[in-house]
Parts: sequence; structure tokens; C-alpha cells
Amino acid sequence: MSVPESKYLSAVWRDDIFKGKVIFVTGGAGTICSMQTRAMVRLGANACILGRNPSKTEAAAKDIATVRPGAKVIGIGGCDVRKIESLEAAAAQCVKELGGIDFVIAGAAGNFVAPIDGMSSNAFKTVMDIDVLGTYNTIKATIPHLLRSSTARFLAVSATFHYTGMPFQAHVAAAKASVDSLIASVALEYGPRGVVANVIAPGPIAETEGMARLASSRPEEIAEFAKTVPSGRYGTVKDIADATVFLFSEAGSYINGQIIPVDGGSWRRQGAYTVGVDANSKYPDFLVNNQLSQGLKGGKKDKSKL
Repeated sequence: MSVPESKYLSAVWRDDIFKGKVIFVTGGAGTICSMQTRAMVRLGANACILGRNPSKTEAAAKDIATVRPGAKVIGIGGCDVRKIESLEAAAAQCVKELGGIDFVIAGAAGNFVAPIDGMSSNAFKTVMDIDVLGTYNTIKATIPHLLRSSTARFLAVSATFHYTGMPFQAHVAAAKASVDSLIASVALEYGPRGVVANVIAPGPIAETEGMARLASSRPEEIAEFAKTVPSGRYGTVKDIADATVFLFSEAGSYINGQIIPVDGGSWRRQGAYTVGVDANSKYPDFLVNNQLSQGLKGGKKDKSKL
């Protein structure tokens, strides 16, 4: 599927600023990470994207490669970030076929709407394993290669729920707080050796799998929610991709160990809304009455799918 450049990249960036560089991305076929990768490839990088679904990952890689003549994009499906052996093999393949690793995005994640008493211990563990262990394994598998790069960058995709707490997101809040802490450790331990490590924390991003699972798809609910964002709108995948390009570019070389919310200021007002409910739902009524939105994507709303 061809994607117009205006949808994933602003016109302010110079061509080929990442020429000869290689980016390694977990969750690379997802709605956000695929656009981060697409932007980097358009600006000169080659890429290796990882995902659980082989056909989806390989198709995404072929599509991303079309953004620039001569681009090389490898799609490695069947990769489970919870298994270090899987990531080490993928990193080795990336280096063998593309020549090295300069940039890494740890973007593999899991999420769903569930109250604590409606979520099994296994469901909680699954999210922790994908997000936290998956990020740790990505660090372990790629750091040896990043240390050989003159422009080494590591970027984790996090969230903002743990800044204030969020009903129905205990699992994600716990996982993303851990991810943020891991990246702080990477910056401290490997900054002196040339690795720059940061976190991007997306807010409500339109037309993504994450928002489909967390917020109602009804147009009137979307419009009402957008009013609660200080910037007055949902974010776009281009907002995330542009922030990624900046952090990976020379302009971002002295930003290290930081958490960068890309959310239009919405986390400042998180107490005024929650995920998984309709705009007219009132706290604490929706909790007491177990009133989840009927506009969420997939699954029963009264218990975890995992």
C-alpha cells in the first residue's frame, strides 16, 4: 500500500541525512513503528524490521522499500521479542545483510483495556514480557553492534499513563514505567561509550491500532476527546516520525536519557479522561458500574482477552 510522503514526514528534512546508516526496529510492521521506519528510509537509511506475523512483516518491508530508489529493507517475521535468541539471530542477520546497526527502535508492545479485577495474572505478565523483557532483550541483542557505530542511537516507544495513573491500564503503566527506567540505565551505562538513548511517549495518535483498542471509534466520541487535548487534536503518525528523525539526527545528538512525550500536552490533563470509556462517562461511575465503551476494537469488554 503506497503511503503519501505528507502522511509520514514533514518537508523540513534534508534528503540523505541518514545515507549509509541502518535502523533495526522491533514492532516494525505496526502502525506507528512502520511510519518511523518509512521516514528514516526515505531520508537515506536501510532498515531491518521485526514482527510476529511473517506475511505482514515481509509485506511491510517491501512497501517501505518503495519510498526511496535503491533502499534495502529486510522484514523478519516470526520474531518473538520475549526470546533473546530470536532477537540475537535477527540482529546478526541485519548486520550480515546490511552491514551494521546504527539506530534501534524498541517498539514491540501489547495493550488492551481491562480493570485489575478483570485481568488475569497471565495477561499482566504477557504485557510485561512483551514490553519490558522485549525491550531489555532488544538492548542486549543490539548493544554490541551499536557500540561499533559512530552514530549509535537507541529509542524506546513508551506511553504516558504511568505519569498520573490510568484506570484499565495498570498493566501498561507498570510496563512502560519499567521501559523508561531501562532507557535511563542505557544512557548512563553506554552514554560514555557513544550510545544515545531516549524514549518517545506517544499520546493519542489517530488511525493507529493502539487507539482502536483504547478509544471509541465513533466520530462524535473522537471529536469530544480531541477537545481535551491542549493542542486541540489527535496526534498523527507523522508527529511521531518527525520526532524520531530529530532524535536520530545530528541535531538530537546531545539529548540523552530523556523521555519525550509527543502528545500535544494531553498527559497534563489525564485526570480529565480515561481510556476505554465514552466521552460522557463520569468518574467514578464508569468504574462502579463497569461501563466500558462499546466502540472499542475487538473482544469482550468485561474481561481480558489474554
